[in-house]
Amino acid sequence: MSSVYVHFFSVSLDGFGTGEGLSREEPFGHAGERLHEWIFVTRGWKEGGSGGVDDAFVQRHDMGIGAEIMGAGKFGYPGWENDPDWKGWWGPNPPFHTPTFVLTHHTRPSIEMEGGTTFHFRDTSPAEALEEARAAAGGQHIRIGGGAKTIRSFLAERLIDHMHVAVVPILLGRGERLWDGQEGLERDYAIESVSSPSGVTHLTFTRR
Repeated sequence: MSSVYVHFFSVSLDGFGTGEGLSREEPFGHAGERLHEWIFVTRGWKEGGSGGVDDAFVQRHDMGIGAEIMGAGKFGYPGWENDPDWKGWWGPNPPFHTPTFVLTHHTRPSIEMEGGTTFHFRDTSPAEALEEARAAAGGQHIRIGGGAKTIRSFLAERLIDHMHVAVVPILLGRGERLWDGQEGLERDYAIESVSSPSGVTHLTFTRR
């Protein structure tokens, strides 16, 4: 059976996966791009980038992924539901190249994009979304793309098999936390850590 993954979801030292004050102009709020700067300098992201530990994790991003699930907050800015022309942050050819299921209370017809990405909008539970994504993935794996609230909902039901969290050495102070409500997670997941010279600590969680 296909497995369910979270790939390099970045959080601050105080556990925030995004900042406060999200808008169309600031997709990550006051955090800006600081949570993701470690990704942008790797070889897996750009030609001539750096190798090493950070790059090794980035290179794994698309391996064997057949469908993606994301929350409404990752798909768009607060209020995108009222904009019928909004098709996500990523332009005409989004980077997913798979069926992508957006969990939202404001459903709309599916949007077929270039490169194999089709956005499907579903008002459903994590388990039901995962069942549909598995059917669409054709035997390949499923990625839970975020944001923090969506990952928390899948963790709460122990639906994630493998998760990689990159702890970035910054403090945000406010925003959306990843770990709220996850007490005792270590009982159900084996946790390992690897430190990078960039200052990022890579945590991997494997369901026991």
